[in-house]
Amino acid sequence: MTRVGLYFAAVQFLFVTCWTVYVIYLPHLAAQAGIEKKWVIYILMADQAIFTLMDFSIGVAADKVSRTLGRLGRLLLVLTAISCVAFLLLPIAAPSASPLLFLGLIAIWAMTSSALRAPPMMMLGKYVPTPKLPWVSTLSLVGLGVAGAVAPYLTVSLRGVDPRLPFALSSIALVAAVSGMLWAEKHLAGTAAAAPEPAAKKPVGVGVVLFFAAVAMLGFGFQAHFALNSAPLYLRFARPEQLDLLMPVFWVGFNLLIFPACRANERFGGGGVMAVGAVLGALASALAAVAPSLESLLVLQFLAGGAWAAVLMSAMTAAIAIGHVGREGAATGGLFALLALATFVRMGLVAAQVNKDPAISALLVWVPGVAWLAAGLLLLWLVLRFRAPVQA
Repeated sequence: MTRVGLYFAAVQFLFVTCWTVYVIYLPHLAAQAGIEKKWVIYILMADQAIFTLMDFSIGVAADKVSRTLGRLGRLLLVLTAISCVAFLLLPIAAPSASPLLFLGLIAIWAMTSSALRAPPMMMLGKYVPTPKLPWVSTLSLVGLGVAGAVAPYLTVSLRGVDPRLPFALSSIALVAAVSGMLWAEKHLAGTAAAAPEPAAKKPVGVGVVLFFAAVAMLGFGFQAHFALNSAPLYLRFARPEQLDLLMPVFWVGFNLLIFPACRANERFGGGGVMAVGAVLGALASALAAVAPSLESLLVLQFLAGGAWAAVLMSAMTAAIAIGHVGREGAATGGLFALLALATFVRMGLVAAQVNKDPAISALLVWVPGVAWLAAGLLLLWLVLRFRAPVQA
């Protein structure tokens, strides 16, 4: 199982790295295609809207396709190949393409790249025994955390580099990695056949609705804390050129503290760990808003990253449990769709320049704490009242 988890970590790392490369070069490529810079944020919002729709749709499709062994792996490979071809063509087509063709390639890339979000987690939920699920999910998410940590360094290192090179390298690497999905599916299916387990208890409807409501609040809290508030908080004590070194601290905490969170998940269940992680994240975010020094802010950002790791890893295992058996793709697709929706809302605030209003920005620093605390309390109530929907 560890080998499979590391493989999924590599896939997630390469997927997020492709997104980082895309965001770095999008303003330049859009300008080459004749699209003004002011429209870039709306293109990114459209990407998130596509993710929101496609994550759930592809998750549902994955549930149906996975009923025949080997079909899901082939589907992921085909969709990833289409995605990478569209991604590879972006820097090639931008200088000579019309804006509509350029936007069409982006839409194709966004729609097909959703195949690497929910379906791999659905595959884990379908085949990995429940006691081992937190560990494999943890390893998978480490790839995401490492990609988040290296993103600022990638931004610096790619300055002045011809976009065709990183687009080509990241596309080829991702296709090569996803080609192993056939092996992963067969390996997981063989393990599951050798060690069958009883079906999990079905959750009640109201618990599922409230669980996903908590996920939506947690997703927006994360977006507000990391994407909107972290840089301004650091700039109280540091220079702008130091942000590339400071922003990854959150992801360092994510990558290191996810392992004790995994052990807690195995011992106490996903719902309880998710709730505690949300409350601790709320506390760390609130204290970061009034941190008296850079050193204390770094510690709090490290802890906030660890809290988000506990939340995200537990949310994955809990969503899989909600969909078990037969609807793991729909459940994990719903989870990723809500996270994409939270990103869409955050980008909408940036597009409207709401975060630049002094009065609103003064309140914005408290939004993550409030959102995470409300979600944590809701999850605690769910653990006590409806344990099945939130237990891994």
